[in-house]
Amino acid sequence: MRVYLLLMLVAAAVTFLTTPFARWVALKSSAISAVRARDVHLVPTPRLGGLAMLIGIVVSVLLASQMPFLSGVFEDRQAWGIVGGAAIVCALGWADDKWDLDWVTKLAGQVLAAGFMALQGVQLITLPIAGTTITSSRTSLVITVLAVVVAMNAVNFVDGLDGLAAGIVAIGGAAFFLYTYGLTQQANPEDFASLASLMMAVLVGVCVGFLPYNFHPARIFMGDAGSMLIGLVMAGAAITVTGNVQPDVMTGSQALPAFIPLLLPVAVLMLPLLDMGLAVIRRLAAGKSPMAPDRMHLHHRMLALGHSHRRAVVILYVWTAVFAFSAAALVQWDWEIVLIWTTVFVVLALLATLGPLRNRGRFLDDDVALSGQTPKVPAAVGAAAPATAVAQSAGDGAADRHETHHGTHGENPAEAHVKTKETVE
Repeated sequence: MRVYLLLMLVAAAVTFLTTPFARWVALKSSAISAVRARDVHLVPTPRLGGLAMLIGIVVSVLLASQMPFLSGVFEDRQAWGIVGGAAIVCALGWADDKWDLDWVTKLAGQVLAAGFMALQGVQLITLPIAGTTITSSRTSLVITVLAVVVAMNAVNFVDGLDGLAAGIVAIGGAAFFLYTYGLTQQANPEDFASLASLMMAVLVGVCVGFLPYNFHPARIFMGDAGSMLIGLVMAGAAITVTGNVQPDVMTGSQALPAFIPLLLPVAVLMLPLLDMGLAVIRRLAAGKSPMAPDRMHLHHRMLALGHSHRRAVVILYVWTAVFAFSAAALVQWDWEIVLIWTTVFVVLALLATLGPLRNRGRFLDDDVALSGQTPKVPAAVGAAAPATAVAQSAGDGAADRHETHHGTHGENPAEAHVKTKETVE
């Protein structure tokens, strides 16, 4: 456990220290989120936080490869397959953030990254249904690529408020780490080394290291480079679990998570998957493209209920924790006990979502978050409304690049002017 915690700390520190560099690169390369009528943020904001996250992952995995405790993890190419796939989607996201790629090109890049990872051995060899084995290598490749692409786009869809995606993945990733570590302890009592635990510890670290810059009011967005990266790493870690869990060593109710190795990743991505599914159904029912923008995402509904930007994000954190830690608890406790406590926490989460707390807690009010800051609204926006008013009325981005570029940014006017100038150039 101490090795994983050390790697988590290293990943957080490296990401935190390199995020200003990523912000500088975004400004120099014009990877900046321009302000549109339907957005929440008030000034053009850099959106290349995924670069810092990639650096944090690479440094941490390189350090892990030199640790004797984890030497067995690097006996094959799976770890480097995940890192390589992350690098590919980070480059793809960078290009999309800069040039606004069309959805076909973006999908092709996602398939390329997922395929690269699969060819390095990160493939689904069993389905999460009674340990069903996939006998065809072609079928395994197709299902793996599909699962990874869905995970990347699910995280991309939910990344609509400052700190939302990074916080959800950090919380869910912590639960996933405990889940995989617990399974490894039971399946391999003499060796706790696990690629899934390693990648989840590193992923939690990079998200935590990025959050201080991304929580409302955000100074930088992770962009598609970040949202696709963390989605791919989450999917890669989930897939590697299928090759490390031995269901026959589990007994009783504890066999449930062993036979369903993808249960927790689904729980972690419950909100993103739900949001993406509802968006696709909603848009198709209206006769629109699944990629068409609208104002009906979960985070927009939270704002419509009267929650501030920060409060909406924190409540969605709570829902993620309820789903993720409930699934992780199945490793240690009987499902009946888990169900009882899950019901209790669901009720509490509902009270926080719909109850009187919508207007309580000054720390979570947007005016407090923006106190002492004087965001400059570019002339192109033509609005001088306070951030909270914009947050209530802002629309949604498109499901390709625009899903990831919301946020309220409170920077000094000089810096806002520089970014506005670079956007024009």
